[in-house]
Amino acid sequence: MIREATGAFWSDQLNNPAPIVAYHAMADEIWRQTEGRIDGFVQSVGTAGSLRGNAEQLRRHHPRIRIVAVEPSESPVLSGGASGSHHIDGIGAGFVVPLWRSDIAHDIDQVSTAEANAMAGQLAREEGLFPGTSTGANVVAAVRLAERLGSDATVVTIMCDTGMKYLRVH
Repeated sequence: MIREATGAFWSDQLNNPAPIVAYHAMADEIWRQTEGRIDGFVQSVGTAGSLRGNAEQLRRHHPRIRIVAVEPSESPVLSGGASGSHHIDGIGAGFVVPLWRSDIAHDIDQVSTAEANAMAGQLAREEGLFPGTSTGANVVAAVRLAERLGSDATVVTIMCDTGMKYLRVH
């Protein structure tokens, strides 16, 4: 193997729990910036590191914070469904990723590729933001959670990608 032959470092993103601690610091920042007024946290699942790290630390601040995982509705494996094809880059691996734990989230929200694309477009048109599809999926699920929790709720999600990679020259 190349790693043994060259002494290279292999990050093994899907199996490496080390980044989870960095997300604890991110959760602390979220807690500070919301001044402790956070009712929900929503994050799509790629490796599960971001969701897991933020959820663990936010729960240390206050266990009432509602944690929602997001997965593509076309491939709802975390919800016990079948793997399928989707076009939300960076999430929905088609299998239960090693860092996932079933107790991470209170709920799993399924967002379709069409919904994620539509939200990414809406954010560009109406907010001047240029996200990609995984951010679109996060915002769709965050809006849904906010609607369930009520108008006084504070729901946090992460805008984790850019629309630059979706541009095409015709």
